[in-house]
Amino acid sequence: MEKKKAMGNFMARYLLPGIILQSVLIGGGYATGREIVEYGAKFGSMGWMSGLASFIGFSVMAILSFEMIRLFKLYDFKSLLKSLIGPFYRLFDIAYVMLMLIIIAVMSSATGAIVEQMTGLNYWVGVSVITVVVGILNFYGEKLIACFESVGTILLYIGYIGFSALVITHGGDNISQVMTTGDTSFTPDVTVLTALWTGILYVGYNLVVFPASFFTIRSQTNTKQSVISGLIAGLLMIIPWFMTYFSIMAFYPNEAVLAAPVPWLMMMTTDNAPSWLLFFFGLVMGWTLIETATGMIHAMLGRIDKGLADSGRASLPRSRKAVFTVIILAASAVLAKFGIIALIAQGYNALSYAIIVLLLVPLMTVGLYKIVKKEREVHRKETVEVKEGVTLDAHSA
Repeated sequence: MEKKKAMGNFMARYLLPGIILQSVLIGGGYATGREIVEYGAKFGSMGWMSGLASFIGFSVMAILSFEMIRLFKLYDFKSLLKSLIGPFYRLFDIAYVMLMLIIIAVMSSATGAIVEQMTGLNYWVGVSVITVVVGILNFYGEKLIACFESVGTILLYIGYIGFSALVITHGGDNISQVMTTGDTSFTPDVTVLTALWTGILYVGYNLVVFPASFFTIRSQTNTKQSVISGLIAGLLMIIPWFMTYFSIMAFYPNEAVLAAPVPWLMMMTTDNAPSWLLFFFGLVMGWTLIETATGMIHAMLGRIDKGLADSGRASLPRSRKAVFTVIILAASAVLAKFGIIALIAQGYNALSYAIIVLLLVPLMTVGLYKIVKKEREVHRKETVEVKEGVTLDAHSA
């Protein structure tokens, strides 16, 4: 029993925050490979620098946000943003909703394209299935979401390892040639600074997925857990990125892959992947896309509940949460008709800067200051308590 409890605590404190973050992050353009092209792979041999910058950024942001949430008990993004930027938190609300709609639109577009290409079913079949499943998950809440996304992480890693092994095995010679010759021919004007900044931009707009993990921090009790879980989260988020990056390098600078709405599907089709692997790819992609939509909408519903509680009103009933979910998905499905490449290339970049200004910079300045100050206060209090305990023991003796 004790062993089982310890394993449960380890899972909740160290792994679950990263699992939720990774699950919500790896949907939409990430799962299809489209984001990896836009935010790294298009730079060829220099693209790994974007990935490294993203890993460092994800890890630092995870550590800082986890520790601030833990210390100040800020389990929804309204509370965190009010602590960081005061009344300007409403601007984050606007940016969050806009990015949420675009990200889920990318997800809808990708799902429709994958289902249509792999099964021949109508584009709207995939979109409709996603809508129903996400509505059910948000109806039943956190426990079912955590379970669904934990299973999704296992499926995703099995899938990515299989997909990458297939592609890299067949295209290993091209990967070596790209890296050894320094091939950046798809974007010949790229510089080291451009590659690194692109990685930071990728972190910036993806900070919008962080609120989905806030509820998991309730289990954490000390700084060590924040740091280790933050590093684990960074690794979970970036390992599939590098798997995709090196897979794309097996085809670089093939425009048919680099310009494809779903690069993974193009790569696997080109390599004549067996039908069962293509089916599994569709399953994994669908699962991750559901995770992204579920996590982002769940965080928004938590934000709404917090606003209602602050005004003395009751939380949304589960039925309304399900209806709210369907409305968001319907709006995103309309946006999806603009096309996945245009949505990523234009919408993401524009809102990345807003998220950087409203969350990344405040978290690294105001947030870091508050964390250090709070931890010093806690340390000082603990020192005083120890001294008082020693004095009482001496008097008793």
